[in-house]
Amino acid sequence: MIPVGPLELGISAFLVLLTGICAHLLRLGISRNIAIAAIRTVAQLLLIGLVLKALFASTNALFIGLLSLLMLAIAGREVLARQHRRLKGWWGYGIGTTSMFLSSFTVTILALQVIIAPDPWYTPQYAIPLLGMLLGNTMTGVSLGLDRLTEGAWERREVIEARLILGEDWNEAIGDIRRQSIRSGIMPIINSMAAAGVVSLPGMMTGQILAGASPVHAVNYQILIMFLISAGTLLGTMGAVWMGSRRLFDHRERLRLDRLQRP
Repeated sequence: MIPVGPLELGISAFLVLLTGICAHLLRLGISRNIAIAAIRTVAQLLLIGLVLKALFASTNALFIGLLSLLMLAIAGREVLARQHRRLKGWWGYGIGTTSMFLSSFTVTILALQVIIAPDPWYTPQYAIPLLGMLLGNTMTGVSLGLDRLTEGAWERREVIEARLILGEDWNEAIGDIRRQSIRSGIMPIINSMAAAGVVSLPGMMTGQILAGASPVHAVNYQILIMFLISAGTLLGTMGAVWMGSRRLFDHRERLRLDRLQRP
């Protein structure tokens, strides 16, 4: 594997700097976001590199579990931060976090114990990267799904209330919006699967090839990962959107948009 040193990293950082300058000149209002994201990328990856180095050397189940929960907590915060109209209180954080926990952790444990089956099954070289990929993609799906749900409910509140008046229950009144929200959440992974190998080479496959692995071996792993990600994203998005839509109605099935924060 060809090593990447400070010079190579500096050249890539210069490209990000140019991107920020262009955004500033075009008055896009995202120059600060680009800078913060770049700084966070460097700091977070350097930190996780040190953590994983120590973790791989010990294979401690307790530390692996704590790191997994920390990853989940941060993913839940990112889901909440990316929504234009979020649910108030702990509901906005709890719905996304719960749905990601039930979907990503379930699929990851299934893959580790049944499909990949390392010994022990929680071997960090397999468990942490796999969970990270599942959480990252499920986070995107849940965030998009909940954002589309709350925006749709706000924009079509008169339609929902009219359907309630006509005798429909809450599930029927918001059913169309919920289906559209789920489609929005799973569309990125569907696009990735449809374009894999033709338009783009997925990240895990590319990394394995650069590290010297056989292309066929890398392809098999990538197919497995994409199928797992698609399952986790679909389950997480469906769960989050359903829980979110139920939260928008009270026990008397009245639409409660006062449970949403104003942007």
